[in-house]
Amino acid sequence: MAKITVDGIELGYELTGSGTPIVWLQGARSPRHLMRPIAEPLVAKGYQCLLYDRRNCGESDILIAGEKSEQEIWVDELAALVRELDLGPAYFGGWSAGCRVAILTAIRYPELVRGLLLGWVTGGQEAATRLANEYYGQFIKAAKEGGMEAVTKMPFFADRIKMNPGNKQRLLSMDPAQFIEVMAGWERYFTEAGDLPVIGATEADLAGITAPTCIVAGDDAVHPTKAAQDLHRIVPGSEYHGPPIPHAEFDAFPSFEERDRVRAERTLDTFLAFLEKVEAKRVPA
Repeated sequence: MAKITVDGIELGYELTGSGTPIVWLQGARSPRHLMRPIAEPLVAKGYQCLLYDRRNCGESDILIAGEKSEQEIWVDELAALVRELDLGPAYFGGWSAGCRVAILTAIRYPELVRGLLLGWVTGGQEAATRLANEYYGQFIKAAKEGGMEAVTKMPFFADRIKMNPGNKQRLLSMDPAQFIEVMAGWERYFTEAGDLPVIGATEADLAGITAPTCIVAGDDAVHPTKAAQDLHRIVPGSEYHGPPIPHAEFDAFPSFEERDRVRAERTLDTFLAFLEKVEAKRVPA
């Protein structure tokens, strides 16, 4: 595993292939390996793919701090990583949380973005409420009831510690009150975003995106089809594709690995056709 220090945080990453670069961003706060099923066939087609673990995810360092939301911190960190690896401008693609990070990167750092490959757009009040608790609320409750020792035993953080043992001491050294304050701020970012077209981005923000954009819809409570349709309506010149995985099937997968493998299989041709079309237009006459 390669590691790189960005803004004082050590990040685990993989950079494979050569050619036009694509940054693949996993959903939730998951490890980067979930994006290998979409990255590997594109490497075989002549693209260069970057996978990495965002801070507080996978094998990267944990740091619960900052006045910005965690999502905004991820975007700033990603921009610094892309510059450090000299990959920009690149395509940015991903599912769910990764989709949100890609969108915000296009808004905040348009000079780094060659195009967007977006799947399972997050939007709506139910998504905002559910994710706020999943990402932050449950850990605030643990810290209030048992301090930082209790936080380290929560399955999410226990996995992060297993992947990166130094994360245990990073968590234990935190003042529980400070942990709760930061996490509560990050939680509010979601609970207050239910009326936005996409969590973290206003309609005006999205209307300003100029990068070529391909959107593949979801079909579940966190990734309602309407969120993808609204994004398509707002982002100028974007391309829309309906849900490749119906709601009942999406909720029935036995693991995240299996679900993301199927996502990759059913979106690969769509994204590849879009990439070829956009890149063909860049070739001088």
